[in-house]
Amino acid sequence: MCDCGCNTCETKQPLMMINESLASKQILSEGLKHHMDNNKPLTEHLYRAGSTNYFNLFAEARSLYSRGILDITNTDDLALLKETNLGHFGLLEQTSTVSKSRAKAELKQKLKGTRSDGMGKYDGKIYGLDDDGKRIELKSLNDLNKYSKFELAESKKVPLDFPIELEESLNEAKKKKKNTKKLNKPMRDSSGGKAYKVYVKDPKTGNIKTVRFGSGGLKAKINNKKARDAFASRHKCSTKNDKTKAGYWSCRLPRYAKLLGLKSNFGGFW
Repeated sequence: MCDCGCNTCETKQPLMMINESLASKQILSEGLKHHMDNNKPLTEHLYRAGSTNYFNLFAEARSLYSRGILDITNTDDLALLKETNLGHFGLLEQTSTVSKSRAKAELKQKLKGTRSDGMGKYDGKIYGLDDDGKRIELKSLNDLNKYSKFELAESKKVPLDFPIELEESLNEAKKKKKNTKKLNKPMRDSSGGKAYKVYVKDPKTGNIKTVRFGSGGLKAKINNKKARDAFASRHKCSTKNDKTKAGYWSCRLPRYAKLLGLKSNFGGFW
Protein backbone atom coordinates (compact mmCIF):
# COMPACT_ATOMS: atom_id res chain seq x y z
CA MET A 1 0.00 0.00 0.00
CA CYS A 2 1.19 3.54 -0.79
CA ASP A 3 1.74 6.18 1.85
CA CYS A 4 -0.96 8.53 0.51
CA GLY A 5 -3.74 5.98 1.05
CA CYS A 6 -5.14 6.10 -2.50
CA ASN A 7 -4.30 2.47 -3.15
CA THR A 8 -3.59 3.32 -6.79
CA CYS A 9 0.08 4.34 -6.95
CA GLU A 10 2.63 1.59 -6.73
CA THR A 11 5.26 1.25 -4.04
CA LYS A 12 8.42 -0.81 -4.21
CA GLN A 13 9.35 -2.85 -1.18
CA PRO A 14 12.92 -2.17 0.08
CA LEU A 15 15.17 -5.08 -0.81
CA MET A 16 17.45 -4.45 2.16
CA MET A 17 17.15 -2.40 5.32
CA ILE A 18 19.52 -1.73 8.19
CA ASN A 19 18.41 -2.23 11.78
CA GLU A 20 19.42 1.17 13.14
CA SER A 21 18.84 0.05 16.71
CA LEU A 22 21.92 -2.14 16.28
CA ALA A 23 24.07 -0.04 13.96
CA SER A 24 23.93 3.10 11.85
CA LYS A 25 24.04 3.26 8.08
CA GLN A 26 27.46 4.85 8.38
CA ILE A 27 29.08 1.46 8.89
CA LEU A 28 28.13 0.37 5.37
CA SER A 29 30.67 0.42 2.57
CA GLU A 30 30.04 2.68 -0.42
CA GLY A 31 29.08 -0.35 -2.49
CA LEU A 32 26.46 -1.64 -0.06
CA LYS A 33 25.10 1.89 0.43
CA HIS A 34 24.70 2.13 -3.34
CA HIS A 35 22.65 -1.08 -3.44
CA MET A 36 20.49 0.07 -0.54
CA ASP A 37 19.93 3.64 -1.80
CA ASN A 38 19.05 2.42 -5.28
CA ASN A 39 17.03 -0.58 -4.05
CA LYS A 40 19.26 -2.76 -6.16
CA PRO A 41 19.55 -6.52 -5.44
CA LEU A 42 22.93 -8.12 -4.92
CA THR A 43 22.27 -10.27 -7.98
CA GLU A 44 22.64 -7.05 -10.01
CA HIS A 45 26.06 -6.47 -8.52
CA LEU A 46 27.71 -3.06 -8.62
CA TYR A 47 31.15 -4.57 -9.14
CA ARG A 48 32.61 -6.83 -11.79
CA ALA A 49 32.04 -10.51 -11.04
CA GLY A 50 35.20 -12.08 -9.71
CA SER A 51 36.79 -8.82 -8.59
CA THR A 52 38.00 -8.25 -5.02
CA ASN A 53 35.23 -5.70 -4.40
CA TYR A 54 32.67 -8.19 -5.69
CA PHE A 55 33.55 -10.77 -3.04
CA ASN A 56 34.14 -8.21 -0.30
CA LEU A 57 30.64 -6.81 -0.76
CA PHE A 58 29.12 -10.29 -0.46
CA ALA A 59 31.24 -10.90 2.64
CA GLU A 60 30.00 -7.63 4.16
CA ALA A 61 26.34 -8.37 3.37
CA ARG A 62 26.67 -11.92 4.72
CA SER A 63 28.26 -10.71 7.96
CA LEU A 64 25.67 -8.00 8.61
CA TYR A 65 22.76 -10.31 7.72
CA SER A 66 24.00 -13.11 10.00
CA ARG A 67 24.24 -10.65 12.90
CA GLY A 68 20.72 -9.29 12.32
CA ILE A 69 21.98 -5.82 11.38
CA LEU A 70 20.89 -6.09 7.77
CA ASP A 71 17.43 -7.29 6.73
CA ILE A 72 17.24 -8.70 3.18
CA THR A 73 13.89 -9.44 1.53
CA ASN A 74 14.94 -10.39 -2.01
CA THR A 75 14.63 -14.18 -2.33
CA ASP A 76 17.47 -14.48 -4.85
CA ASP A 77 19.84 -12.53 -2.60
CA LEU A 78 18.84 -14.68 0.36
CA ALA A 79 19.55 -17.83 -1.65
CA LEU A 80 23.03 -16.56 -2.49
CA LEU A 81 23.81 -15.84 1.15
CA LYS A 82 22.27 -19.02 2.55
CA GLU A 83 23.04 -21.63 -0.10
CA THR A 84 26.42 -20.62 -1.54
CA ASN A 85 29.89 -19.78 -0.24
CA LEU A 86 29.96 -16.32 -1.81
CA GLY A 87 31.52 -14.04 0.76
CA HIS A 88 33.50 -16.83 2.39
CA PHE A 89 37.24 -17.04 1.86
CA GLY A 90 39.76 -19.84 2.24
CA LEU A 91 43.56 -20.09 2.24
CA LEU A 92 45.30 -21.58 -0.79
CA GLU A 93 48.99 -22.41 -0.53
CA GLN A 94 51.07 -21.39 -3.51
CA THR A 95 54.67 -22.55 -3.85
CA SER A 96 57.54 -21.32 -5.99
CA THR A 97 61.14 -22.41 -6.44
CA VAL A 98 63.56 -19.76 -5.17
CA SER A 99 67.31 -19.25 -5.11
CA LYS A 100 69.39 -19.76 -2.00
CA SER A 101 69.81 -15.99 -1.58
CA ARG A 102 66.04 -15.46 -1.77
CA ALA A 103 65.46 -18.34 0.65
CA LYS A 104 67.96 -16.78 3.06
CA ALA A 105 66.29 -13.37 2.85
CA GLU A 106 62.83 -14.86 3.39
CA LEU A 107 64.05 -17.02 6.28
CA LYS A 108 65.53 -13.97 8.00
CA GLN A 109 62.15 -12.22 7.78
CA LYS A 110 60.40 -15.31 9.10
CA LEU A 111 62.77 -15.55 12.07
CA LYS A 112 62.08 -11.89 12.84
CA GLY A 113 58.36 -12.67 12.71
CA THR A 114 57.54 -9.76 10.41
CA ARG A 115 57.01 -9.24 6.71
CA SER A 116 59.57 -7.31 4.69
CA ASP A 117 56.91 -4.72 3.82
CA GLY A 118 56.05 -4.28 7.50
CA MET A 119 52.45 -5.36 6.90
CA GLY A 120 51.67 -7.76 9.72
CA LYS A 121 53.15 -11.09 10.71
CA TYR A 122 55.18 -13.19 8.28
CA ASP A 123 53.01 -16.10 7.13
CA GLY A 124 55.21 -17.81 4.54
CA LYS A 125 57.27 -20.98 4.91
CA ILE A 126 60.68 -21.77 3.43
CA TYR A 127 61.52 -25.35 2.54
CA GLY A 128 64.69 -27.16 1.54
CA LEU A 129 64.25 -29.99 -0.98
CA ASP A 130 66.08 -33.24 -0.31
CA ASP A 131 67.26 -35.60 -3.06
CA ASP A 132 63.85 -37.27 -3.18
CA GLY A 133 62.09 -33.94 -3.64
CA LYS A 134 60.65 -34.03 -0.12
CA ARG A 135 60.12 -30.62 1.49
CA ILE A 136 61.80 -29.98 4.85
CA GLU A 137 60.85 -26.70 6.55
CA LEU A 138 63.86 -24.54 7.42
CA LYS A 139 64.03 -23.48 11.05
CA SER A 140 67.39 -21.68 11.18
CA LEU A 141 69.94 -20.10 8.86
CA ASN A 142 72.22 -23.11 9.42
CA ASP A 143 69.59 -25.27 7.70
CA LEU A 144 70.31 -23.47 4.43
CA ASN A 145 73.62 -25.31 4.06
CA LYS A 146 71.89 -28.70 4.07
CA TYR A 147 70.09 -28.17 0.75
CA SER A 148 70.77 -26.93 -2.76
CA LYS A 149 67.15 -26.35 -3.79
CA PHE A 150 64.51 -24.29 -2.01
CA GLU A 151 60.80 -23.54 -2.18
CA LEU A 152 58.79 -20.64 -0.79
CA ALA A 153 55.22 -21.44 0.25
CA GLU A 154 52.77 -18.60 0.77
CA SER A 155 49.13 -18.73 1.80
CA LYS A 156 46.84 -16.72 -0.43
CA LYS A 157 43.32 -15.72 0.57
CA VAL A 158 40.89 -16.80 -2.14
CA PRO A 159 37.07 -16.79 -2.36
CA LEU A 160 35.64 -20.28 -2.03
CA ASP A 161 33.16 -19.94 -4.87
CA PHE A 162 35.46 -18.38 -7.47
CA PRO A 163 37.00 -19.86 -9.38
CA ILE A 164 37.20 -23.50 -8.35
CA GLU A 165 39.35 -23.96 -11.45
CA LEU A 166 42.08 -21.90 -9.79
CA GLU A 167 42.77 -24.54 -7.16
CA GLU A 168 42.38 -27.34 -9.68
CA SER A 169 44.87 -25.74 -12.07
CA LEU A 170 47.39 -25.30 -9.25
CA ASN A 171 46.98 -28.94 -8.26
CA GLU A 172 47.51 -29.99 -11.86
CA ALA A 173 50.67 -27.88 -12.02
CA LYS A 174 51.97 -29.59 -8.87
CA LYS A 175 51.23 -33.01 -10.36
CA LYS A 176 53.10 -32.14 -13.57
CA LYS A 177 56.03 -30.88 -11.53
CA LYS A 178 56.14 -34.10 -9.54
CA ASN A 179 55.94 -36.19 -12.71
CA THR A 180 58.95 -34.60 -14.44
CA LYS A 181 61.28 -37.29 -13.05
CA LYS A 182 62.00 -40.04 -15.56
CA LEU A 183 61.38 -43.43 -14.03
CA ASN A 184 63.66 -46.45 -14.43
CA LYS A 185 66.36 -44.40 -16.20
CA PRO A 186 69.64 -44.64 -14.26
CA MET A 187 71.85 -41.55 -14.21
CA ARG A 188 75.08 -40.38 -12.67
CA ASP A 189 74.87 -39.00 -9.14
CA SER A 190 77.22 -36.64 -7.31
CA SER A 191 75.58 -36.96 -3.90
CA GLY A 192 74.71 -39.69 -1.44
CA GLY A 193 78.07 -41.48 -1.64
CA LYS A 194 77.13 -43.56 -4.69
CA ALA A 195 78.03 -43.24 -8.35
CA TYR A 196 74.53 -43.61 -9.81
CA LYS A 197 70.88 -43.14 -8.98
CA VAL A 198 67.53 -44.02 -10.51
CA TYR A 199 63.95 -42.93 -9.82
CA VAL A 200 61.46 -45.76 -9.37
CA LYS A 201 57.84 -46.01 -8.30
CA ASP A 202 57.39 -47.94 -5.09
CA PRO A 203 54.44 -50.33 -5.72
CA LYS A 204 53.69 -50.47 -1.98
CA THR A 205 53.22 -46.73 -1.47
CA GLY A 206 52.78 -45.37 -5.00
CA ASN A 207 55.48 -42.77 -4.23
CA ILE A 208 58.57 -42.00 -6.32
CA LYS A 209 61.71 -43.32 -4.64
CA THR A 210 65.37 -42.57 -5.32
CA VAL A 211 67.62 -45.63 -5.41
CA ARG A 212 71.39 -45.04 -5.28
CA PHE A 213 73.82 -47.75 -6.32
CA GLY A 214 77.31 -48.48 -7.61
CA SER A 215 80.74 -47.35 -6.46
CA GLY A 216 81.87 -46.41 -9.95
CA GLY A 217 85.11 -48.32 -9.56
CA LEU A 218 84.13 -51.31 -11.72
CA LYS A 219 83.43 -49.53 -14.96
CA ALA A 220 86.56 -50.88 -16.61
CA LYS A 221 85.39 -54.45 -16.03
CA ILE A 222 81.94 -54.20 -17.66
CA ASN A 223 83.21 -55.93 -20.80
CA ASN A 224 85.24 -58.50 -18.88
CA LYS A 225 83.19 -61.72 -18.92
CA LYS A 226 85.12 -63.26 -16.04
CA ALA A 227 84.52 -60.17 -13.86
CA ARG A 228 80.83 -60.09 -14.85
CA ASP A 229 80.30 -63.73 -13.95
CA ALA A 230 82.03 -63.31 -10.62
CA PHE A 231 79.96 -60.28 -9.75
CA ALA A 232 76.69 -61.94 -10.77
CA SER A 233 77.51 -65.02 -8.71
CA ARG A 234 78.69 -63.09 -5.68
CA HIS A 235 75.60 -60.86 -5.59
CA LYS A 236 73.14 -63.56 -6.73
CA CYS A 237 71.94 -61.31 -9.54
CA SER A 238 69.51 -63.89 -10.92
CA THR A 239 67.41 -63.49 -7.76
CA LYS A 240 67.35 -59.68 -7.71
CA ASN A 241 63.91 -58.63 -9.02
CA ASP A 242 62.96 -55.69 -6.75
CA LYS A 243 63.45 -52.39 -8.58
CA THR A 244 63.32 -50.47 -5.31
CA LYS A 245 66.57 -52.11 -4.16
CA ALA A 246 70.11 -51.08 -5.14
CA GLY A 247 71.04 -54.69 -5.91
CA TYR A 248 68.59 -54.89 -8.81
CA TRP A 249 70.21 -51.94 -10.57
CA SER A 250 73.79 -52.85 -9.70
CA CYS A 251 73.30 -56.26 -11.27
CA ARG A 252 71.88 -54.72 -14.45
CA LEU A 253 74.24 -51.76 -14.71
CA PRO A 254 75.74 -52.89 -18.08
CA ARG A 255 72.28 -52.62 -19.67
CA TYR A 256 72.27 -48.89 -18.95
CA ALA A 257 75.91 -48.20 -19.79
CA LYS A 258 75.10 -45.62 -22.46
CA LEU A 259 72.85 -43.65 -20.07
CA LEU A 260 75.70 -43.59 -17.56
CA GLY A 261 78.43 -42.65 -20.01
CA LEU A 262 80.07 -46.08 -19.87
CA LYS A 263 81.29 -48.10 -22.84
CA SER A 264 79.65 -51.47 -23.05
CA ASN A 265 77.96 -53.64 -25.66
CA PHE A 266 76.77 -56.17 -23.15
CA GLY A 267 73.15 -56.18 -21.97
CA GLY A 268 72.95 -58.78 -19.26
CA PHE A 269 74.13 -59.07 -15.66
CA TRP A 270 77.72 -58.35 -14.68
